[in-house]
Amino acid sequence: MPDMSASASLAMTHLVPLAKEVDENKVTPGVLGFIVFAVLAVAVWGLMKSMNRHMGKVDFEEKPDAAADPATGSGVSPASPAKG
Repeated sequence: MPDMSASASLAMTHLVPLAKEVDENKVTPGVLGFIVFAVLAVAVWGLMKSMNRHMGKVDFEEKPDAAADPATGSGVSPASPAKG
């Protein structure tokens, strides 16, 4: 079986000169980075708009709890099954 470290070091010797050719002061995200960011921003905006529309449809009114009604005198609702 060939030694994997030898092939890894050989690959690194070929990649290091390529990395030195890139000017570190001129590296920018470029057009692709802007497009990806813009797509993500539009997707988040669309999801928030959809969430607001769905939350607007929610009609939640809490009904008074019949079990806690002080007029009955007990904390047990008549419709609740007996435990035991």
